Amino acid sequence: MDDISLAFTPAWRQRDMIAAKQVSPVELVELYLRRIDALNPQLNAYLTVVGDMALGWAKDAEAAVMRGDDLAPLHGVPISIKDLNATKGIRTTNGSLIFKDDVPDADDIVAERIRASGAIILGKTNTPEMGHKGSTENRLGPPCRNPWDTTRTPGGSSGGAAAGQVAGLSALSQGSDGGGSIRIPASYCGLYGIKGTQGRVPSITTAPGGWGQLGQNGPITSTVKDSAILLQALSGPDDRDPLCIRTQPPDFSANLGKGVMGLRIGWTPNFGSAPVDPEVRAACEAAALAFQDLGAHVEDANINIDYEEAFDTMDTIMFSDRAANNGVHLEENADLLDDTLRPLIEEAMTWSARKLAFALRSFEWHRYNFARIFDKYDLLLSPVMATPAFTIGEPPQVIDGQPVQSEFWGFNPFNFLINMSGQTAASIPGGFTEGGLPIGLHMIGDKGQEPLVLQASAAYEEAHPWAHLHPPVS
Repeated sequence: MDDISLAFTPAWRQRDMIAAKQVSPVELVELYLRRIDALNPQLNAYLTVVGDMALGWAKDAEAAVMRGDDLAPLHGVPISIKDLNATKGIRTTNGSLIFKDDVPDADDIVAERIRASGAIILGKTNTPEMGHKGSTENRLGPPCRNPWDTTRTPGGSSGGAAAGQVAGLSALSQGSDGGGSIRIPASYCGLYGIKGTQGRVPSITTAPGGWGQLGQNGPITSTVKDSAILLQALSGPDDRDPLCIRTQPPDFSANLGKGVMGLRIGWTPNFGSAPVDPEVRAACEAAALAFQDLGAHVEDANINIDYEEAFDTMDTIMFSDRAANNGVHLEENADLLDDTLRPLIEEAMTWSARKLAFALRSFEWHRYNFARIFDKYDLLLSPVMATPAFTIGEPPQVIDGQPVQSEFWGFNPFNFLINMSGQTAASIPGGFTEGGLPIGLHMIGDKGQEPLVLQASAAYEEAHPWAHLHPPVS
């Protein structure tokens, strides 16, 4: 197998090849390190690369294979970790000048579980400061770039994870999603990414980005099966997270071949009122209707969200949390904070308890109303994003002739709704624009329904495969 083919071989297949002694973990790590050296200067997908460490772990993994040891589910498979997750002995910047030299003395839960899965960490991927926005620029260096068009953003906040994954700079990538930060870059980079049910993947609640009321860690991968395996490795209860689901997760891979026959699927092009680029809307509608050809029943869900209220609720809760968690940095390090993050924290520190109390009330009504959708449907489909990837530093101010409500959320009006509701949701590669930019289809399932979302995603993947499609920078 040539290097290109091996680099883009699915992670599950790499694991099988390692177990069968057809390829060694050392060969794989060396391959990805060469590709990072060659391509990362164009993409800025990685903030930190730990080549010597990775080779040492790969040699240990190879020795385990040769001894005939029992192998973990991702034994020897190279992976990237988002730079919001603490990694023992590996620089963890949180995309911030404040933490640019920070080297934790302990892993967070996600890093612990990645190591336990047998995967080999290649390095830490780029993210905006504290993961606060849906594109990946920070003050640590040049912006992260989209491998399909390097003038455009890969999305965020897991932009480095997605850019590196689609360019073949790792076999697997880990991201996190507090307002779409897995699904945004998966959509913009033509990958599969899934946010689990709220609480599915536990996290330590003292991370600089917040305490995790809205966010979930999860996979960004080239195939659905790879995401199912990585999500399995990350999931399950942990007493260090009071918000986590306390029961063991189901088998996320068990139903991948069962199809969608008879499923009730709702489709909404814009949740009622959000402007969507016509090319995105058309591609996603075609992808949604393709489920009828696979045996599902698809109909217009007639959903109408009050965006002004939903956005204000999300914004109030998220940035109140950031003010509580990051407010201390304003006094000591205000000059180091990102120019877009600092004023948001400053504003949030002036809000009244009354504003937060009203937002928490609205939050619970939102969760109730969203839960009712799944009284009627097994799955809900929409676009992931309102636009294709935009030029770096130029988020759209007008979409389909309508001015957007917010620079931060105008291009991302759908994802945060699911973070608020707590359901599981995935971005599925659903086509391309005429200019060759990926478009993601949003698949939303009820709480606890990750197996169904993965099952339906796999059915679409089988009928409309995407993993063989590679960007110009790859």
